[in-house]
Amino acid sequence: MNSSKKPIRAAIVGTGFIAHEHIQAILKANDRIELIAAMEINETALHAFCETYGISNRYTDLETMLEETRPQLVHICTPPAIHYEIGVKCMRAGAWVWGEKPALGSLKEVDQIRKVEEETGTYFSSVYQWRFGSAGGHIKRLIQEEAMGKPLTGVSQTFWYRDADYYAVPWRGKWKTELGGASVSQGIHANDFFFWLMGDWNEVSAAVETLDRKIEVEDVLMAMVKFENGALGQILNSVLAPNRNESYLRLDLQKCTVECKHMYQYKNEDWIFSPKNDVSEEEVSRWRAIDGDQVGDHYAQLSYLLDCMEQGTRPSSSGDGLRSSIEFVTSLYKSAVTKSWVKRGSVVEGDPFYESFSGAH
Repeated sequence: MNSSKKPIRAAIVGTGFIAHEHIQAILKANDRIELIAAMEINETALHAFCETYGISNRYTDLETMLEETRPQLVHICTPPAIHYEIGVKCMRAGAWVWGEKPALGSLKEVDQIRKVEEETGTYFSSVYQWRFGSAGGHIKRLIQEEAMGKPLTGVSQTFWYRDADYYAVPWRGKWKTELGGASVSQGIHANDFFFWLMGDWNEVSAAVETLDRKIEVEDVLMAMVKFENGALGQILNSVLAPNRNESYLRLDLQKCTVECKHMYQYKNEDWIFSPKNDVSEEEVSRWRAIDGDQVGDHYAQLSYLLDCMEQGTRPSSSGDGLRSSIEFVTSLYKSAVTKSWVKRGSVVEGDPFYESFSGAH
């Protein structure tokens, strides 16, 4: 960054668990960004959070914060049902928005946000931090170049654990406030990363169940995916794994199997390349030669987002890059409810699933 440029003025809305991840990313990028304010309706939680991080501008009202501090970037870390409302207010106050997952609750909201972007010249991005690690970018380029051959099959599995105490938080486990279950709050990162690597999906068939938690939304989802390039994929999202919690990705290409096991964020060393026996060591060495060592975390994506703000360019995690992920989640739920394959692009205005993930709430 040019030292003559002033840091981006940022604010955080919502001070729960995930807000701390955003703070760590901001602190790591502190020569480029300045946290000027925090907003939280729970005054006790607000003051505890601000005392921890030395934030002097503290607000329990969003409009007042926006008017008095004029942030350029707002991090939305609230429960998901209010992301859209908060995002629109921030954008109309002149701020770009970076929203936690699920960033928005329906394709309708995504399309309405696009209109607000056009009106304001600001952008609404989702947290999809796994797209921005060094290894992820490297493997995506190899797949696009068909360096390891064409992708044939893939597996994306989220084996996480969320107990009854986790769902005792009033807004969790409900369609109205959490918007969905394991596929929205836990598996969404792996799902997004999976088709970001494999290429555009074409059709999906899914099944959801609530097997062991006393909640409205699903605690398990399983799905089959057909990709436009002809590859097939399998997805499992679960919050019921009592041990060995992990996210697992496997990509089988014509010349190599690529695997990654990690929890919440991956490093270069988490990736394993298993080539066919007839592939030369020289070729395999090129595949394994990852440029950079950036972990796929919030800091990685924040750095990219700040680049976009400085250059005035649309972030890839906004617009079509956001809509593709929300459309995939929507199609998973529609397939599970209708017990049918759902094609990409088939959920349009007038379809109840265009209005919400559940199609009914």
